[in-house]
Amino acid sequence: MVTTRVAIVGGGLAGLYAATLLEQQGISDYVLLEVRDDLGGRIRPASATGMAGASADLGATWFWPEGQPEFAALLARLGLASFEQDESLAMLVERSLQGPPIRTRGYAAPDPSMRVVGGMGQLIGALRQPLAPASIRLGQKVQQLRRVGDEVDIVATDDDCRVHTYRAAQVLLAIPPRLAAGLDYSPGLPESLLRAWQQTPTWMAPHAKYVAIYPEPFWRAHGLSGSAHSAVGPLAEIHDASDLTGHGALFGFVGLPAATRRKVADEVLRQHCRMQLARLFGPDAASPVFDTIKDWARDPDTATHDDLVSNGEHPVAPPAGVESGIWGGHLFGIASEWSPQFSGYAAGAVDAARRGVEALPRGRNIGG
Repeated sequence: MVTTRVAIVGGGLAGLYAATLLEQQGISDYVLLEVRDDLGGRIRPASATGMAGASADLGATWFWPEGQPEFAALLARLGLASFEQDESLAMLVERSLQGPPIRTRGYAAPDPSMRVVGGMGQLIGALRQPLAPASIRLGQKVQQLRRVGDEVDIVATDDDCRVHTYRAAQVLLAIPPRLAAGLDYSPGLPESLLRAWQQTPTWMAPHAKYVAIYPEPFWRAHGLSGSAHSAVGPLAEIHDASDLTGHGALFGFVGLPAATRRKVADEVLRQHCRMQLARLFGPDAASPVFDTIKDWARDPDTATHDDLVSNGEHPVAPPAGVESGIWGGHLFGIASEWSPQFSGYAAGAVDAARRGVEALPRGRNIGG
């Protein structure tokens, strides 16, 4: 059994930022448990083999510095550069197959969408780098949390079905509320709290994202920004995903419901995506160097059954913890969905993680 002050369940942005905040307070007695074999959670890059620097985000992509200053400040502290999503060129609107797509002016927002140079994965790498490797445990599927005296035992299994137990004073749940609600708690959590967590949609869970990478962003030479909206599909919304390396990339959200996507082979869907991009941006778009689909609805470490029928809107934050009783002060939700202001956004993971660490009781168990 491993004993520690704080156990963090989940190794996405929220979990890593929580670990960073603990380290900044001089607290190195924590363990971070992640079910996957790598870190990042819903921040996930797609990279083209043999094309250095050519990558695109399959999950979280944008942030808005004016409205999300804490997130922007974190990037600045980590020395991560950002750039504006260029919407100055024309956008396309595809209403039917009976006519060509319509050109229209790009949407110029007062607080423009920004992207991290090199992709959001750079943020994950920068947060992980200073953390002690011994504090991070990958391949740990948390099954049960049980109160033992004044502490919590976190029971997890690894890929070989071996059981591991971690005993902590406090637990930070850096996983979506619906996944947190599906864990076994002994004694059980209040029904009203579990119900609120179960009713909170998981951002990205019902979506599938298609990425195509090219040698260059050829559409710009035709006055196109790479943005498009389509009533035909399969991609309903498309954006330029090119970085500053000179390579080109496009990404789109698949407009088909999760249940329908399950009936379509990945290669078939990718073929139809390429055909659509060729309709919109010309024949060069039909032959990307690399393309892929990340269907978040098929990711059991992100989506639950309830997420498959979600409308994909940003959720309203549920209560993040238990105020009283046997679980009071021992359990806090810190994934993005628990952020009151930015639920579902990358900025929400930073906000919720900070709130969770600030809520940890002071005294012998945490913070000295």
